[in-house]
Order: sequence, then structure tokens, then C-alpha cells
Amino acid sequence: MVFKPNYNHQRAERDRAKAAKKEAKLRDRQDARRAEGQAGDATEPSDAQVAPDEPQGAA
Repeated sequence: MVFKPNYNHQRAERDRAKAAKKEAKLRDRQDARRAEGQAGDATEPSDAQVAPDEPQGAA
């Protein structure tokens, strides 16, 4: 007996796969951007590393 295609199910599977691929690509871009930002932060001094001009208690 020949199998009857279920077009709605096949379409739903394709849509799920497309959404998963799109989300994975977005996550990769966000990770790359985060890593790029962390690399940029390492070259610039952060607020914790810079000594303030005045002591904390003096205002």
C-alpha cells in the first residue's frame, strides 16, 4: 500500500527546522558580538582599574 503524504505535517516540520536554524544563527551572532565586546573591554581600562582622583570618603 502506498503511503499518503501529510502535507500539513511536512510543512510544520520544515517550518520548525527553519526556525531552529534561524535561532541558532542568531545565537551565534550574539555570542560573536559578546566575545568581540569582551575583547574590546580587555584593551580599555575599566572603572575598577582606574584610580579615582579623590578618596571615596572625601566629598
